[in-house]
Amino acid sequence: MNTDLAGKCVLITGASGGIGLAAARMFAEEGARLILHYNMRVEPLNELSRELQVEHLTVQADLSDEQQAEILFDEGFKRFGGIDCVVANAGIFHQPSVPLCDMPYDQWRHTLAVNLDSVFFTCRAFLRILKDRRHESASIVLVGSTAAIFGEEGHADYSAAKAAMTYGLTLSLKNEIVRLAPRGRVNCVCPGWTRTPMAEYGLADADAVRRVHSTMALRKVAEAEDVASAIVYFASERLSGHLSGTILPVAGGMEGRLLHRER
Repeated sequence: MNTDLAGKCVLITGASGGIGLAAARMFAEEGARLILHYNMRVEPLNELSRELQVEHLTVQADLSDEQQAEILFDEGFKRFGGIDCVVANAGIFHQPSVPLCDMPYDQWRHTLAVNLDSVFFTCRAFLRILKDRRHESASIVLVGSTAAIFGEEGHADYSAAKAAMTYGLTLSLKNEIVRLAPRGRVNCVCPGWTRTPMAEYGLADADAVRRVHSTMALRKVAEAEDVASAIVYFASERLSGHLSGTILPVAGGMEGRLLHRER
């Protein structure tokens, strides 16, 4: 299906993670030009660069730092002369689980800085570009989590940050972006359990996976490509041009209740 993304410039934060890499490959298949952000792990992007057939730029930045976030957008804009879509995917998930009563304040602050402050800096930098150089259309795709919808015991820091992004930012920015780009859109993809390097620790616990499966209509763990497909769909004005403020769980029909009982 034609997405009309060929030639568009897409900036992906956290592009060296499982979902980020899958999204980068899918955007490349559609002919998009790419700005690929990473912070700690560059090796996956070095490997990806060797296979990509589209123009792309790899940039390191700690997006919880305001100045580094601005530099990321400055470098991307200088290279491509504009940015059409931002995928805010960067994030962390602390392991092992820690109940809130035992959670150090440093962990709470670090999780919110990486998972929420970084999205604030990312979205603000993009919206400032739209303000300075008027666009007719633009797209922001936020990558939230089912933890924002159902909570996550032992990970209240992560759930709180993702909920703020999923509900507060998505539903506010969908109204703000159209003041700068009349056809601008902001949507949010909420993955459930997905097979990525960040999820390896949890997926190694067979009992935990079985408990999660019992809350899902489709009793399987998602692949990164399942989430990436939804991201590309939201990025494409041709496919989702009348969707904004949409929160889409990609979680196999997960509910906050037991759907399957063990026999």
